[in-house]
This record gives sequence, structure tokens and C-alpha cells, in this order.
Amino acid sequence: MPETSTATPYLAAGPRVGIRHYEYEDSEEFTELASRSGEHHRPWLFPPVSAQMYAVYARKLIEDPTKAGFLVCARDSGRMAGFINVNNIVEGGFRSGAIGYGAFAHAVGRGLMREGLGLVLRHAFGPMGLHRLEANIQPGNEASIGLVRGAGFRLEGFSPDFLFVDGAWRDHQRWAITTEMLKG
Repeated sequence: MPETSTATPYLAAGPRVGIRHYEYEDSEEFTELASRSGEHHRPWLFPPVSAQMYAVYARKLIEDPTKAGFLVCARDSGRMAGFINVNNIVEGGFRSGAIGYGAFAHAVGRGLMREGLGLVLRHAFGPMGLHRLEANIQPGNEASIGLVRGAGFRLEGFSPDFLFVDGAWRDHQRWAITTEMLKG
């Protein structure tokens, strides 16, 4: 069962990671890790690699009520392993959002993002009151597809020319999960 105590800096914590919201003061660590992870992220993802870019990025995740950003941090060191953002949050009868995420290179293949995604799902379907989350993934991004498939998402469809990424409109698969589908 994830830890939710107020004695921890995390919104929720598992055995190896905790999730917390972004802070403006995270700029230096985030941008350094993003810079070192460029080869891992390309061509799928382009997180901010400068203080100025981070300030714009973080402001949206901190201040915009239609977004919620979560840093996945190793509990033993507090070091960021990656990030998971819930975007396009709609309340009312829809109660949904779209997730985007990325692991930093030093955390790839260690299962930290899988644990972090489970914590974010429980937080989104619990305290945030959402019912559905969607992940839109380019078909060739096997690691990303494996992450959501392992978390219990189902493939719901294919959207040609869906998102503008790296200078072009890219096809995406639509994966989704609802609170009723959440594993364990």
C-alpha cells in the first residue's frame, strides 16, 4: 500500500520511489538530468534543458489548474528518476486527463517509472477525483507502450497526425485506463 503520511515530502510513496509536485527550485537538477538524457528521449520527448525553459514549463504545471505535474524521486537519495504529468484535466462528468512522462537516463530499466506511474494513477483516481487517464504514444516507442501496458492501460485506437512532435505531425496510439481497471 502506498505511503501517504505527511511526515514524508511525497504525495505518495512506494518501496523505492515517491511522487511529489514540481517546484521552481527543481530547475537545476531537472535541466541537468534532462540534458544528460537527450539521447534517451529523442525523438519522442523534448523536456526543458535550460533554466529559462524550465521556468516556463514548471509555471504551467504549478499554476494551471488543468495540469498536474509529478516528479518521480528515488526514496533512498531523493534524486529525480523521471516525471509524469497529467494534462488537459477536465472535471464534471468527464473527469479525465492525458498523461505524458519521461524517465531520466540514469533510471532507465530499473522499474522506478513503473512504480511511479502506479503511484500517480492511484493519486489521480483518488485525491484528484479523476475517472480516466489517456496516454498518446507514437507506435514505435516500445518502452512507453510497455510502461502503460504493464500498468493496465488498454489500446483504444489509432490517431493519424495526432500531435506535433519534433517538427511534424505524428501518428499516435491511444491507450487509456479508468479507475475500475486499475490493478492492485
